[in-house]
Amino acid sequence: MKTRQLGTSDIQITPILMGTWQAGKRMWAGIEDEETIKAIRAAFEAGMTTIDTAEVYGEGHSERMVAQALGDVRDRAVYASKVFSTHLAYDQVIAACERSLTNLQTDYIDLYQIHWPAGTWNTPLVPLEETMNALNTLKEQGKIRAIGVSNFSLPQLEEAAQYGRIESLQPPYSLFWRQIEGEQMPYCVDNQITILAYSSLAQGFLTGKFGRDHQFVEGDHRYQNKLFAPEHYGRVQDALDQLRPIAARYDCSLAQLALAWLMAQPQTCAIAGARYASQAVDNAQAAAIELSEADLALISDIGETVAAPFRQERVLWTFA
Repeated sequence: MKTRQLGTSDIQITPILMGTWQAGKRMWAGIEDEETIKAIRAAFEAGMTTIDTAEVYGEGHSERMVAQALGDVRDRAVYASKVFSTHLAYDQVIAACERSLTNLQTDYIDLYQIHWPAGTWNTPLVPLEETMNALNTLKEQGKIRAIGVSNFSLPQLEEAAQYGRIESLQPPYSLFWRQIEGEQMPYCVDNQITILAYSSLAQGFLTGKFGRDHQFVEGDHRYQNKLFAPEHYGRVQDALDQLRPIAARYDCSLAQLALAWLMAQPQTCAIAGARYASQAVDNAQAAAIELSEADLALISDIGETVAAPFRQERVLWTFA
């Protein structure tokens, strides 16, 4: 798989990353460690050598699954992890990084990101300068190679950039959720900041596997996804019906079509999770799909029928 430069750094990442929120198990149903490890390894062997995780995914469990899956090929993998908004004071950032290094069984993290801005989820307010000072220290020590941010607004991104080089922004971004196209994307393009899109399949909606009458099992956070609300769910299904003939023309799945569209957007790489090895391999194959300009525009227009009402919203879930 052809790689791309992460921001202005010397790190090369794959255009599609293996996402591992589900590997932490918390807020997901039916996740088994053995299958998780197989899925992460399958993604790597299919060319998806960049892995995204976070300390908060199962309180380190996701990071430990990554280590089990890829410990013997660490030198050929790129690890991206995150420090949560509960740990943004200087000493807390340092300690969180050390825990993640231990969980990942490595002596460096390629990309270390602020997961959510201070104050989010009723967490303590910490000056961004203090957090960035800690990240800069870790970078100087060689414990992290690059700094990124996640779920930041444009003003927050601009402020972070005052205190150090930001190589990536990780926002929710998919064909059905496109808030960042308004402000953050132009800034990222102008400043060579890579966009790492999470929930790139709209948490599974863009796979087409959830029918019009689908109900999520108890414990699955996706029932609180705004796209699943009754007033929007019909439009989601209508859009999927319009996308299916396009996917058929490219002999690909709906998920692969959605990922290919996303990877074709400016500065954008896609993070895609997988429960099973077969899903990871299918996701990786999306990197080989080249959509025509006409189809990119058509897919965008179809997606906009779902995305339009959410243009001013930053968070996918009603529990936020």
